Amino acid sequence: MEEAGIRKLLEQELARTRKKVLQYEELCQPIAPDSAIGRVSRMDAINNKGVMEAALRKARERLEGLARNLDALGSSDFGLCRRCKKPIAIQRILLAPESTFCVTCAP
Repeated sequence: MEEAGIRKLLEQELARTRKKVLQYEELCQPIAPDSAIGRVSRMDAINNKGVMEAALRKARERLEGLARNLDALGSSDFGLCRRCKKPIAIQRILLAPESTFCVTCAP
């Protein structure tokens, strides 16, 4: 795949991931103690908030990885595994942009 196509894919993934980050940030708002919900419902809301916070962390990591890969696009080391120096498949870069290793070398 040529650089323009990879750039387009990375930019699309960046846009999607930014939207997810915004959605997760909204879902991670504090739960007001004076909300008129029952004790069990409040516990469920707190549990769901924890799940959303974990999803938000992952989405932010993905966003950083995508941005880093987009910045590196065009450089000589873009898409090369840090260990074996072989090309990382673009599908892996899009699925796990925070990874700097190919599937074979991934820890």
